Amino acid sequence: MVTDSAVLELFGVRVDRGKTASWEGLVAKQRCPFTRTKCFKVRKSQPDLSIGTCVVRYGKAGRAVVICPNRFLERGQVVSDCLHLLSVHEPGNELHLVPEVSVPGGSIDYFLVSARRGKVRDFVAIEFQALDTTGSVWPERQRVLQSLGLAVPLADRDQTKAFGVNWKMTAKTILVQLHHKGGTFEHIGKRLAVVMQDHLLAYLRRQFVFDHIGAPRVGDAVHIHAYGLATSSKGLCLDLRERCSTDADGVARCLGIHAEMRVDLQTIVDDLERRISPNTRFTIGGAPLRSVGQLPSD
Repeated sequence: MVTDSAVLELFGVRVDRGKTASWEGLVAKQRCPFTRTKCFKVRKSQPDLSIGTCVVRYGKAGRAVVICPNRFLERGQVVSDCLHLLSVHEPGNELHLVPEVSVPGGSIDYFLVSARRGKVRDFVAIEFQALDTTGSVWPERQRVLQSLGLAVPLADRDQTKAFGVNWKMTAKTILVQLHHKGGTFEHIGKRLAVVMQDHLLAYLRRQFVFDHIGAPRVGDAVHIHAYGLATSSKGLCLDLRERCSTDADGVARCLGIHAEMRVDLQTIVDDLERRISPNTRFTIGGAPLRSVGQLPSD
């Protein structure tokens, strides 16, 4: 039984909970339970082989760190937690979850859309930010599978190169994204929700000007939802730990810069109405079927 591995979760299952027989099937299927598709985080040298690492243990405190954004899709909880940001949603409207919508400054992972008879009534943008890693998690992944009773090539499990968590780059990435996109949504009177881990929010507060970002206000354009991982009988579960919000100027203050991004509301509405369909309909408590962006390869 694995108790001290640097890898805590593979293919959505805690490594200290699974039996050898079940792991053989999980590794063979390479299935992500959060997207209900094959895990697309693959090795560069073996593109047919999914890595499957969702959560790792990192640092002296042994913190559980989410390194795959699709891990946030568990139970559709993070989407449900954004429902209150749909300020003009009404009973009878359908909910849709539209992935990868382009806006000035990049694309948004998901749009939660309130629609009636195919027409968009309201929406909230949702961005996921997992922690980036440096080096390769592959040797740790292989060692944990060996400890679970699976046959692993000697060359894989004996690699000594360690992996790390790139806190600095991840933090800068999400703040720059918020800077580019926050002004856009403020201009059109809509909300952008950013889903991250509580560890990352704590890092942002330590390293950047964050004292002006406080308790959530529905009227703010940028909302941060920070999740921890709670232990349950079924494994690790997302647990909303903190919410806070700010406006576009507040994001600029974090970075010490100021700029404006503008886009017409109708541009986004037209794009969403072209894309909503029975396939994008969102059910409360359900899990989206589409994954987030392209993950970094090993």
